[in-house]
Amino acid sequence: MIMDVHTHIFPPEVIRDRDRFFFGEPEFRLLYGSPRAKLASAEDLIESMDHNGIDCSVVFGFPWRTKDFLTRHNDYVIESAAKKPARLLPLACLDLFSRSCIQSAEHYLRNGVAGFGELAIYGPAADLGLAIANFACVADMCKEAGSVLLVHANEPIGHSYPGKAPFGIEFHYSLAKAAAQTPLILAHWGGGLLFYELLKKEVPDTLARVFYDTAASPFLYRPEIYKAATHIAGSGKILFGSDYPLISPDRYFKEMEDSGLSASQLDGIKGGNAARLFGLKP
Repeated sequence: MIMDVHTHIFPPEVIRDRDRFFFGEPEFRLLYGSPRAKLASAEDLIESMDHNGIDCSVVFGFPWRTKDFLTRHNDYVIESAAKKPARLLPLACLDLFSRSCIQSAEHYLRNGVAGFGELAIYGPAADLGLAIANFACVADMCKEAGSVLLVHANEPIGHSYPGKAPFGIEFHYSLAKAAAQTPLILAHWGGGLLFYELLKKEVPDTLARVFYDTAASPFLYRPEIYKAATHIAGSGKILFGSDYPLISPDRYFKEMEDSGLSASQLDGIKGGNAARLFGLKP
């Protein structure tokens, strides 16, 4: 099974007229303000999956500030997955700064989502404590429900790009501690947190249920990252994520094939690990 754990889709009305959704949404404008920034529908994703031989994709939307936008986008993701239940696995986005975050999470779990993601904080926040408290509560709910969390993480150094948040490894580690054994996927190689799995004592225990996806890897890391990450964290904790429609899956597959990993390791990264995490049968 080939499984992509990191894909984004947008409702048709956002794709048709993205400018209408910029007001009050600085993060959306930052990431998608340029007409060159791709927006894809569920149908576009399925077409790409067929072309690239991907069996199943974990799909989600965007962490809007505007409640109506967030609700409509989550509904679109859930509705799209219901039409293609064998191909699309829905996650719901949440506003971690909302006082109604926990009620929203309860609602979406009742409506069949496989978890929550991509949870993201893209810039400085006035009430980061509330966001972390909400995250911890949602993590407890996911642990009880057997669901998965997927969180945006980015490397603290290197070149700047839209969406690169000012939070580093300590912040992502605090989220891992708050998740407390709940399955947690840290996107974009965990912003480098995975390298600290080499430490002794508390770190390996804290990161025991943390997984790392490969989203945007061709833009961020040399292909050697696959070999290094496998040596440090183990290939079983690495999940293929394309960040569709940002980068075509074939670029990832080429880097994976050139990395020198074994066939069984590649099978796990390409989908076997994710299938086990989400309880799917090949």
